[in-house]
Amino acid sequence: MDCPALPDGFDFTDPDLYRRRVPLPEFARLRRTAPVWWNAQPHGLAGFGDDGYWVVTRHADVREVSTRPEDYSSARNTSVIRFHPGISPEAIDAQKLMMLNMDPPEHTRVRQIVQRGFTPRAVRALETALRERARTIVAAARERGSGNFVTDIACELPLQAIAELIGIPQRDRAKIFDWSNRMIAYDDPELAVTEETGALAAAELISYAMDLAGARAARPARDIVSRLVAAEGEGSLGSDEFGFFVLMLAVAGNETTRNAISHGMHAFLTHPDQWELYRHARPATAAEEIVRWATPVVSFQRTATRDVRLGNVTVREGQRVGLFYASANHDPEVFDRPEAFDITRDPNFHLGFGGGGPHFCLGRSLAVLEIDLVFRAIADAVPGIRAAGEPRRLRSAWLNGIKELQVVYGP
Repeated sequence: MDCPALPDGFDFTDPDLYRRRVPLPEFARLRRTAPVWWNAQPHGLAGFGDDGYWVVTRHADVREVSTRPEDYSSARNTSVIRFHPGISPEAIDAQKLMMLNMDPPEHTRVRQIVQRGFTPRAVRALETALRERARTIVAAARERGSGNFVTDIACELPLQAIAELIGIPQRDRAKIFDWSNRMIAYDDPELAVTEETGALAAAELISYAMDLAGARAARPARDIVSRLVAAEGEGSLGSDEFGFFVLMLAVAGNETTRNAISHGMHAFLTHPDQWELYRHARPATAAEEIVRWATPVVSFQRTATRDVRLGNVTVREGQRVGLFYASANHDPEVFDRPEAFDITRDPNFHLGFGGGGPHFCLGRSLAVLEIDLVFRAIADAVPGIRAAGEPRRLRSAWLNGIKELQVVYGP
């Protein structure tokens, strides 16, 4: 279906677009006129040897695709919607060892194992330690007086939470930060990261995690690594599977939560009424609205396993389908005044943690806890925080990232 409101050549995965903004006006046009729309691309531009993909913009349709893995595969072309044109099929195939890029029943097997680390009890057990870590992080930023909120505050608690959860020594968290940055920044020339550099970072992270898993398999400790790998043959992960699990956490658990916190802070700074409300009331609904507003993952993709009807179009077997969570999270059919940042929004049926189905975010409870603890610490220690410049956005085809947000922490 044509959508004359969009200019020729417009591409919802153009990384230059997301360096400037999220295309919310264009999403709104599609929801009204062509909710499942074919976005043509030059052949092979995204690295998949095809000529484009379907853009899915409505909340209901994103949920439908997400909950039908038998019709829409995560494994066939992975969940990443755009690679470099020159990426090899072997490099794409390597991505399929991550749980994010698996289909049932293999996905079901791995998820049943790793979810042991994300039970409500496991998350609650981290709360006291993470609360103190959040306070320490914010206190250190306050002492500096001003700085880049992203590196001073937003990145720190997610990194420390992953280290706490898995049993990675805190002294190694800078390595995780560096590896994850290099893995997701290959579209941003300012960061001087090539795809080869990103692949090397991924290999280094996997090797580190495999070594950790091997050590725990030989000598179990009281941590989640031992629970996941020590009982080989009893529903546990091999060291290679654990390596790719940590790789996924470095992006899904670190980058996404970091960007939610960064976008949340910017939203508070540009909506001072909401910051005043938060400071005084601390509504429990705030973290979920921050995730809706930020939608750190703009989109993932699926690939049709057969010809299937979606909305009023037929998606052919082998065609890619882009699930645009940023659009779904602004669907007026679901959200009253979706353009408003409202930390009291309730109910809040956002898809910032995925559209349901087998790939619904495993770490949702942990992410919400981290966001809540960080902003409570900020409101307690630096309530007068103010902006010192506009945010600088990451150039990425699928992440809604902020790489710099200069602020003054007080008084």
